[in-house]
Amino acid sequence: MRSKMIEYINIFMQVVEQGSFTKAAEFLQLHRPAVSKAIQHLEDDLGVKLIHRTTRKLSVTAEGEEFYHRSKTILSEVNDMMASFSTTLPPRGRLRLDVPLSLAHAILIPHLIKFKEKYPDIEVVLLSSDKKTDLITEGVDCVVRLGELQDSSFISKRLGEIRMVTCASPAYLEAHGNPESLDDLQNHKAVNFFSDHSREVMEWKFIDKNTVVSQRSASSMLVDNSDILLSCGLSGLGIIQATYPALKPHIDAGELVEILTQYPPVSKPVSVMYPDREYLSPKVRVFIDWFSELFSQQARSMVDCY
Repeated sequence: MRSKMIEYINIFMQVVEQGSFTKAAEFLQLHRPAVSKAIQHLEDDLGVKLIHRTTRKLSVTAEGEEFYHRSKTILSEVNDMMASFSTTLPPRGRLRLDVPLSLAHAILIPHLIKFKEKYPDIEVVLLSSDKKTDLITEGVDCVVRLGELQDSSFISKRLGEIRMVTCASPAYLEAHGNPESLDDLQNHKAVNFFSDHSREVMEWKFIDKNTVVSQRSASSMLVDNSDILLSCGLSGLGIIQATYPALKPHIDAGELVEILTQYPPVSKPVSVMYPDREYLSPKVRVFIDWFSELFSQQARSMVDCY
Protein backbone atom coordinates (compact mmCIF):
# COMPACT_ATOMS: atom_id res chain seq x y z
CA MET A 1 0.00 0.00 0.00
CA ARG A 2 2.83 2.39 0.81
CA SER A 3 3.81 2.46 -2.86
CA LYS A 4 0.53 4.30 -3.48
CA MET A 5 0.78 6.57 -0.44
CA ILE A 6 1.37 9.78 -2.44
CA GLU A 7 -1.58 8.95 -4.69
CA TYR A 8 -3.85 8.37 -1.68
CA ILE A 9 -2.67 11.54 0.04
CA ASN A 10 -3.42 13.55 -3.09
CA ILE A 11 -6.93 12.05 -3.23
CA PHE A 12 -7.46 12.87 0.47
CA MET A 13 -6.39 16.48 -0.11
CA GLN A 14 -8.86 16.85 -2.97
CA VAL A 15 -11.69 15.43 -0.84
CA VAL A 16 -10.94 18.06 1.80
CA GLU A 17 -10.61 20.90 -0.70
CA GLN A 18 -13.65 19.93 -2.79
CA GLY A 19 -15.77 19.24 0.28
CA SER A 20 -17.17 15.93 -0.95
CA PHE A 21 -16.19 12.55 -2.32
CA THR A 22 -18.27 13.06 -5.45
CA LYS A 23 -16.72 16.42 -6.36
CA ALA A 24 -13.22 15.07 -5.65
CA ALA A 25 -13.92 12.10 -7.93
CA GLU A 26 -15.09 14.43 -10.69
CA PHE A 27 -12.05 16.68 -10.27
CA LEU A 28 -9.64 13.73 -10.34
CA GLN A 29 -11.64 11.91 -13.06
CA LEU A 30 -12.00 8.82 -10.89
CA HIS A 31 -14.95 6.67 -9.91
CA ARG A 32 -16.40 7.65 -6.54
CA PRO A 33 -15.81 4.16 -5.02
CA ALA A 34 -12.10 4.50 -5.90
CA VAL A 35 -11.94 7.73 -3.91
CA SER A 36 -13.68 6.16 -0.90
CA LYS A 37 -11.38 3.15 -1.06
CA ALA A 38 -8.27 5.38 -1.17
CA ILE A 39 -9.37 7.26 1.97
CA GLN A 40 -10.11 3.97 3.72
CA HIS A 41 -6.67 2.57 2.85
CA LEU A 42 -5.05 5.77 4.10
CA GLU A 43 -6.94 5.69 7.40
CA ASP A 44 -6.18 1.98 7.90
CA ASP A 45 -2.47 2.52 7.31
CA LEU A 46 -2.32 5.53 9.64
CA GLY A 47 -4.58 4.01 12.28
CA VAL A 48 -6.59 7.23 12.68
CA LYS A 49 -9.86 8.62 11.41
CA LEU A 50 -9.30 11.44 8.95
CA ILE A 51 -12.84 12.14 7.76
CA HIS A 52 -16.28 11.71 9.36
CA ARG A 53 -18.76 10.59 6.71
CA THR A 54 -22.55 10.80 6.90
CA THR A 55 -25.17 10.56 4.20
CA ARG A 56 -25.58 14.33 4.23
CA LYS A 57 -22.20 15.89 4.91
CA LEU A 58 -18.48 15.38 5.33
CA SER A 59 -16.32 16.75 8.14
CA VAL A 60 -12.59 16.56 8.75
CA THR A 61 -11.34 15.30 12.11
CA ALA A 62 -8.72 17.15 14.14
CA GLU A 63 -6.16 14.54 13.03
CA GLY A 64 -7.39 14.90 9.45
CA GLU A 65 -6.96 18.68 9.60
CA GLU A 66 -3.37 18.39 10.81
CA PHE A 67 -2.62 15.64 8.30
CA TYR A 68 -4.04 17.80 5.49
CA HIS A 69 -1.82 20.81 6.28
CA ARG A 70 1.33 18.73 6.64
CA SER A 71 0.52 16.80 3.48
CA LYS A 72 0.06 20.03 1.54
CA THR A 73 3.53 21.20 2.55
CA ILE A 74 5.17 17.86 1.78
CA LEU A 75 3.48 17.39 -1.60
CA SER A 76 4.42 20.93 -2.59
CA GLU A 77 8.06 20.13 -1.84
CA VAL A 78 7.83 16.84 -3.75
CA ASN A 79 6.34 18.63 -6.77
CA ASP A 80 9.07 21.26 -6.61
CA MET A 81 11.74 18.59 -6.44
CA MET A 82 10.27 16.68 -9.40
CA ALA A 83 10.02 19.87 -11.46
CA SER A 84 13.58 20.85 -10.57
CA PHE A 85 14.93 17.68 -12.17
CA SER A 86 12.37 17.21 -14.92
CA THR A 87 13.01 18.26 -18.50
CA THR A 88 9.31 18.03 -19.38
CA LEU A 89 7.54 19.75 -16.46
CA PRO A 90 7.39 23.57 -16.28
CA PRO A 91 10.15 25.00 -14.02
CA ARG A 92 8.97 25.63 -10.49
CA GLY A 93 10.22 26.10 -6.96
CA ARG A 94 12.04 28.78 -5.02
CA LEU A 95 14.74 30.71 -6.91
CA ARG A 96 17.17 32.66 -4.72
CA LEU A 97 18.84 35.52 -6.58
CA ASP A 98 21.42 38.10 -5.56
CA VAL A 99 21.55 41.23 -7.73
CA PRO A 100 23.40 44.56 -7.18
CA LEU A 101 21.05 47.33 -6.11
CA SER A 102 21.55 49.51 -9.18
CA LEU A 103 20.81 46.63 -11.58
CA ALA A 104 17.87 45.41 -9.48
CA HIS A 105 16.26 48.87 -9.48
CA ALA A 106 16.89 49.83 -13.09
CA ILE A 107 16.84 46.56 -15.04
CA LEU A 108 15.54 43.52 -13.18
CA ILE A 109 12.54 44.71 -11.16
CA PRO A 110 10.87 46.78 -13.93
CA HIS A 111 10.79 43.66 -16.13
CA LEU A 112 10.42 40.92 -13.51
CA ILE A 113 6.65 40.75 -14.03
CA LYS A 114 7.32 39.34 -17.52
CA PHE A 115 9.43 36.55 -16.03
CA LYS A 116 6.71 35.82 -13.45
CA GLU A 117 4.07 35.68 -16.18
CA LYS A 118 6.18 33.25 -18.18
CA TYR A 119 7.11 31.08 -15.18
CA PRO A 120 4.29 31.51 -12.62
CA ASP A 121 5.38 28.49 -10.56
CA ILE A 122 8.81 29.96 -9.76
CA GLU A 123 8.90 31.86 -6.47
CA VAL A 124 11.63 34.51 -6.64
CA VAL A 125 13.59 35.34 -3.49
CA LEU A 126 15.52 38.51 -4.32
CA LEU A 127 18.53 39.47 -2.22
CA SER A 128 19.86 42.83 -3.27
CA SER A 129 22.90 44.66 -1.99
CA ASP A 130 26.30 45.83 -3.13
CA LYS A 131 28.16 43.40 -0.91
CA LYS A 132 29.96 40.32 -2.13
CA THR A 133 27.81 37.23 -1.61
CA ASP A 134 29.04 33.73 -0.88
CA LEU A 135 26.72 31.64 -3.02
CA ILE A 136 27.28 28.47 -1.06
CA THR A 137 26.96 29.92 2.46
CA GLU A 138 23.93 32.06 1.60
CA GLY A 139 22.23 29.29 -0.38
CA VAL A 140 21.94 31.52 -3.46
CA ASP A 141 21.09 29.83 -6.76
CA CYS A 142 22.29 32.60 -9.03
CA VAL A 143 24.06 35.95 -8.64
CA VAL A 144 24.46 38.87 -11.02
CA ARG A 145 27.79 40.66 -10.62
CA LEU A 146 28.88 44.13 -11.67
CA GLY A 147 32.60 44.53 -12.33
CA GLU A 148 35.50 42.15 -12.82
CA LEU A 149 35.09 38.68 -11.30
CA GLN A 150 37.35 37.13 -8.71
CA ASP A 151 35.45 33.89 -7.94
CA SER A 152 37.17 31.10 -9.85
CA SER A 153 35.17 28.37 -8.06
CA PHE A 154 31.90 29.38 -9.73
CA ILE A 155 30.59 29.06 -13.26
CA SER A 156 30.21 32.50 -14.87
CA LYS A 157 28.65 33.87 -18.02
CA ARG A 158 29.62 37.32 -19.26
CA LEU A 159 26.46 39.17 -20.30
CA GLY A 160 28.11 42.30 -21.64
CA GLU A 161 29.01 45.74 -20.38
CA ILE A 162 27.00 48.51 -18.78
CA ARG A 163 27.53 52.18 -19.51
CA MET A 164 28.74 54.43 -16.68
CA VAL A 165 28.12 58.18 -16.36
CA THR A 166 29.57 61.00 -14.29
CA CYS A 167 27.00 63.37 -12.81
CA ALA A 168 26.39 66.11 -10.29
CA SER A 169 23.30 67.91 -9.07
CA PRO A 170 22.45 71.40 -10.39
CA ALA A 171 22.91 72.74 -6.85
CA TYR A 172 26.44 71.32 -6.64
CA LEU A 173 27.40 72.72 -10.03
CA GLU A 174 26.00 76.12 -9.16
CA ALA A 175 28.05 76.19 -5.96
CA HIS A 176 31.30 74.69 -7.28
CA GLY A 177 31.25 75.14 -11.05
CA ASN A 178 31.30 72.60 -13.86
CA PRO A 179 34.64 70.75 -14.38
CA GLU A 180 35.81 71.09 -17.97
CA SER A 181 38.65 68.58 -17.87
CA LEU A 182 39.83 65.59 -15.84
CA ASP A 183 42.43 67.81 -14.18
CA ASP A 184 39.61 70.03 -12.93
CA LEU A 185 38.36 67.15 -10.80
CA GLN A 186 41.21 67.89 -8.38
CA ASN A 187 39.31 71.01 -7.35
CA HIS A 188 36.05 69.15 -6.72
CA LYS A 189 34.60 66.77 -4.17
CA ALA A 190 33.28 63.32 -5.01
CA VAL A 191 30.97 60.83 -3.39
CA ASN A 192 33.15 57.76 -3.71
CA PHE A 193 32.22 54.11 -3.51
CA PHE A 194 34.26 51.60 -1.54
CA SER A 195 34.13 47.82 -1.60
CA ASP A 196 32.79 46.32 1.59
CA HIS A 197 34.84 43.21 0.83
CA SER A 198 38.25 44.75 0.14
CA ARG A 199 37.73 48.22 1.71
CA GLU A 200 39.26 49.61 -1.49
CA VAL A 201 37.96 52.92 -2.82
CA MET A 202 36.86 52.45 -6.42
CA GLU A 203 38.81 54.48 -8.96
CA TRP A 204 37.04 56.37 -11.71
CA LYS A 205 38.24 55.34 -15.14
CA PHE A 206 37.77 57.58 -18.17
CA ILE A 207 38.62 57.26 -21.86
CA ASP A 208 40.76 60.16 -23.03
CA LYS A 209 41.88 59.96 -26.68
CA ASN A 210 41.49 56.15 -26.75
CA THR A 211 43.51 55.83 -23.56
CA VAL A 212 42.14 54.69 -20.21
CA VAL A 213 42.89 57.24 -17.49
CA SER A 214 42.37 56.44 -13.80
CA GLN A 215 41.22 59.21 -11.53
CA ARG A 216 40.68 59.32 -7.79
CA SER A 217 38.96 62.50 -6.65
CA ALA A 218 38.96 63.73 -3.07
CA SER A 219 35.98 62.43 -1.16
CA SER A 220 33.28 64.42 0.52
CA MET A 221 31.62 61.08 1.31
CA LEU A 222 32.55 57.40 1.20
CA VAL A 223 29.70 54.91 0.79
CA ASP A 224 29.32 51.18 0.21
CA ASN A 225 25.76 51.26 -1.12
CA SER A 226 24.64 52.47 -4.55
CA ASP A 227 21.29 53.73 -3.23
CA ILE A 228 23.13 55.95 -0.74
CA LEU A 229 25.55 57.02 -3.48
CA LEU A 230 22.62 58.23 -5.57
CA SER A 231 20.97 60.01 -2.63
CA CYS A 232 24.23 61.82 -1.84
CA GLY A 233 24.58 62.93 -5.45
CA LEU A 234 20.99 64.19 -5.58
CA SER A 235 21.58 66.09 -2.33
CA GLY A 236 24.53 67.98 -3.82
CA LEU A 237 27.17 66.37 -1.62
CA GLY A 238 29.54 65.76 -4.53
CA ILE A 239 30.10 64.41 -8.01
CA ILE A 240 29.12 60.76 -8.52
CA GLN A 241 29.87 58.09 -11.08
CA ALA A 242 27.38 55.24 -11.46
CA THR A 243 25.55 53.08 -13.97
CA TYR A 244 23.64 54.93 -16.66
CA PRO A 245 20.33 53.00 -16.19
CA ALA A 246 20.28 53.96 -12.50
CA LEU A 247 20.92 57.66 -13.16
CA LYS A 248 18.97 58.14 -16.40
CA PRO A 249 15.57 58.92 -14.76
CA HIS A 250 17.21 61.62 -12.64
CA ILE A 251 19.09 63.04 -15.63
CA ASP A 252 15.86 63.18 -17.63
CA ALA A 253 14.11 64.89 -14.70
CA GLY A 254 16.87 67.52 -14.40
CA GLU A 255 17.83 66.33 -10.92
CA LEU A 256 21.31 65.36 -12.14
CA VAL A 257 23.49 66.76 -14.91
CA GLU A 258 25.88 64.58 -16.89
CA ILE A 259 29.33 66.18 -16.91
CA LEU A 260 32.65 65.54 -18.65
CA THR A 261 30.82 63.96 -21.57
CA GLN A 262 33.97 64.30 -23.70
CA TYR A 263 35.62 61.80 -21.33
CA PRO A 264 33.23 58.80 -21.22
CA PRO A 265 33.80 56.50 -18.24
CA VAL A 266 34.95 52.96 -18.92
CA SER A 267 31.99 50.59 -19.05
CA LYS A 268 31.75 47.85 -16.42
CA PRO A 269 31.27 44.17 -17.21
CA VAL A 270 28.11 42.41 -16.04
CA SER A 271 28.12 38.67 -15.43
CA VAL A 272 25.84 36.01 -14.05
CA MET A 273 27.26 33.30 -11.80
CA TYR A 274 26.10 30.06 -10.24
CA PRO A 275 27.76 27.32 -8.16
CA ASP A 276 29.92 24.80 -9.98
CA ARG A 277 27.53 21.86 -9.93
CA GLU A 278 27.13 19.00 -12.38
CA TYR A 279 23.42 19.73 -12.69
CA LEU A 280 21.86 23.13 -13.43
CA SER A 281 18.21 23.14 -12.36
CA PRO A 282 15.58 24.27 -14.88
CA LYS A 283 14.55 27.26 -12.73
CA VAL A 284 18.13 28.60 -12.75
CA ARG A 285 18.63 27.85 -16.41
CA VAL A 286 15.47 29.67 -17.55
CA PHE A 287 16.31 32.71 -15.40
CA ILE A 288 19.84 32.94 -16.84
CA ASP A 289 18.49 32.67 -20.39
CA TRP A 290 15.75 35.24 -19.70
CA PHE A 291 18.02 37.75 -17.94
CA SER A 292 20.72 37.36 -20.60
CA GLU A 293 18.23 38.36 -23.28
CA LEU A 294 16.87 41.21 -21.14
CA PHE A 295 20.35 42.62 -20.50
CA SER A 296 21.21 42.35 -24.19
CA GLN A 297 18.13 44.42 -25.05
CA GLN A 298 18.95 47.00 -22.39
CA ALA A 299 22.58 47.21 -23.55
CA ARG A 300 21.43 47.93 -27.12
CA SER A 301 19.15 50.71 -25.88
CA MET A 302 22.03 52.24 -23.90
CA VAL A 303 24.19 52.32 -27.04
CA ASP A 304 21.38 54.15 -28.85
CA CYS A 305 21.50 56.83 -26.12
CA TYR A 306 25.11 57.81 -26.84
